[in-house]
Amino acid sequence: MMDKEGHPDEDEITLGAVLSALADPLRRRVVMELAQAPTGTDRTCVSFGLPVSKATLTHHFRVLREAGLIRQVDRGNSRAATLRRDEIDRRLPGLLDLVQAEGDGEPAA
Repeated sequence: MMDKEGHPDEDEITLGAVLSALADPLRRRVVMELAQAPTGTDRTCVSFGLPVSKATLTHHFRVLREAGLIRQVDRGNSRAATLRRDEIDRRLPGLLDLVQAEGDGEPAA
């Protein structure tokens, strides 16, 4: 069951929801940047510099959160996003490596 902030439990993270979230190139970029950062890195939503309105930015991060890819924490007047690396690696081994490799310019194996 999702918590009060809309984060699914680890066992509720599904391949379909994750792939659907990653199908959008802007959302994939967010996950790619978080995957390339040191574990535990958190960033505000606006720090990604996505070329979209505030409402669309909110939508993209909601999709990522509800798919289980990120965890968001309120920081006063903004929210910070952290990649749920350990949970994703347990549920979908190798997925984040593929996303990260796309950002590194490496062909997927």
